[in-house]
Amino acid sequence: MSRVANNPVSIPSGVEVTLAADREIKVKGSKGELSHTIHEWVDVKQEEQTLTFAANRERQDAVALAGTTRAVVNNMVHGVSQGFERRLQLIGVGYRAQAQGQKLNLSLGFSHPVDFPVPTGITVETPSNTEIVVKGIDKQQVGQVAANIRAYRPPEPYKGKGVRYADERVIMKEAKKK
Repeated sequence: MSRVANNPVSIPSGVEVTLAADREIKVKGSKGELSHTIHEWVDVKQEEQTLTFAANRERQDAVALAGTTRAVVNNMVHGVSQGFERRLQLIGVGYRAQAQGQKLNLSLGFSHPVDFPVPTGITVETPSNTEIVVKGIDKQQVGQVAANIRAYRPPEPYKGKGVRYADERVIMKEAKKK
C-alpha cells in the first residue's frame, strides 16, 4: 500500500493556500495561482505551514485518492513558487525552432513549416535554434505541451533524428545489412 498521503506538504514563504468550503483548494504564489477540487473521500487539514491529507473512508481507492491529491497539491505549491520547465532538443539537418510570441515555428523536415500555437499559461523559449524550453506553473500542462511538440517528429531509432527531451536516451538500432 502506498504511503504518499502520509507525507505532509510544506508551504514555503510567499505561498498562500486557501481551503474553501466547496472542497476547492487555491494556491497562490509569486508566479501565479492554481486551484484544484478535492474529492469527497479526502480530508485536508492546514496546520501553520503544512498541509496533511487523509482518506476518510476505509477503502483502497480512497487511500489512493488521498495520495494522488497530495501529489497534485505538492506540484501546485512547487509550481506557483518555482515553476516547471521541460527542455527539448531538435536533432537533424535543417531542424530549427523559433519562438514568436504565442507561436512556435518549427522546421522539421516536412514540406511545410509547422506553427504550434502556445496555450495560455505556458511560455516557450528558444535559447538556440535547436533547443526549446517550455515553462509554466502547471506541471501537467507543461508536460503535455512538451509531448505535443515532440509528437510532430519523435526521434527515430536508426539515425536518431527528431525532437527529443533533453534527458532522453534514444536506443539506436543497427541498419540492415546486405
